[in-house]
Amino acid sequence: MKNSSSLTISRPAYILTLEEILFPSIQPYQEDYLEVTALHQLWYAQYGNPRGIPIVVIHGGPGFGCSPNDMRYFDPSYFRIILFDQRGAKRSKPFGELRKNTTQYLIEDIETLRIHLGIKKWLVFGGSWGSALAMLYGETHPKFCLGFILRGIFLGRKHEYEQVWYGMKDTFPEVWDEVQKFLPVSERKDLIGAYYKRLIDPNPKIHMPAARAFTKYDFSCALLRSDPSFLNKILEDETTVLGLARTFTYYCKKKFFLKKDELIKNLPRIRHLPSIIVHGRYDTICRASVAYELYQKWPGSKLVFVQDAGHSALEPGIAKALIEAAETFKCYGSK
Repeated sequence: MKNSSSLTISRPAYILTLEEILFPSIQPYQEDYLEVTALHQLWYAQYGNPRGIPIVVIHGGPGFGCSPNDMRYFDPSYFRIILFDQRGAKRSKPFGELRKNTTQYLIEDIETLRIHLGIKKWLVFGGSWGSALAMLYGETHPKFCLGFILRGIFLGRKHEYEQVWYGMKDTFPEVWDEVQKFLPVSERKDLIGAYYKRLIDPNPKIHMPAARAFTKYDFSCALLRSDPSFLNKILEDETTVLGLARTFTYYCKKKFFLKKDELIKNLPRIRHLPSIIVHGRYDTICRASVAYELYQKWPGSKLVFVQDAGHSALEPGIAKALIEAAETFKCYGSK
């Protein structure tokens, strides 16, 4: 991979279906739990070639967990693909746990997993919140990283997470109106605080309606082309709904446990490593300007703007660009 910056505008991929673009679905060759504290156990699974180039997949959210297609962006004959659910997310135990759940703990968990699996160096793949966590991990442990594939760039800054709560109303006013009208008028000035109060309530009759309202809003804004069947499938999964809404809101409340501009200030620690950035042109959740800012500050990086896409990795244009990014990294680095 050449160490020179480049910006690419991808060609539309909507003439292909997602199934035509992704690698075939496969089963893990190993699936287990890793105890990282007396409280938390992480679910993880390995797919593909046990002797291949290792690549760790860092999911978004926080709290969303890995999806059924997350291993299908990589050639299973070439890559050793590692998926895991972050603390409190989906299959990790205990589900929805916010104690000892901070950005710094998540970084430690990724390193603990690398050591546990006996991996010397790996590629780091992260989308949305996972792009921030991938960079943070790299900035903490650069010598264990071969490079980065980053999607839907999120750098954890106040104006970025407030974009989710307030900024998306410019593009999705009717959807935003619905999520704010879930609350009493007296609480609508602080959506984060009002939802947080409900989502941490132990009573399912209080936290589940709030979780559904937020998740419906979030996923309604994730795709360039609205897909009601996709949204309904997400809303049927109460684990996904509650995990995402509760943990994401908690992290917003805690300012993602980051110092001001922390990721950008520490970027020199990983700027020598190759990176491919994939971002939907019409991503409303994470704005394209943030991806472009990162690209400008990362010499040698490659930025791909996908013209026919919003935020989701399941949009054909995004999926195609991610697979092409992984293919670019073939034969790069050592195991």
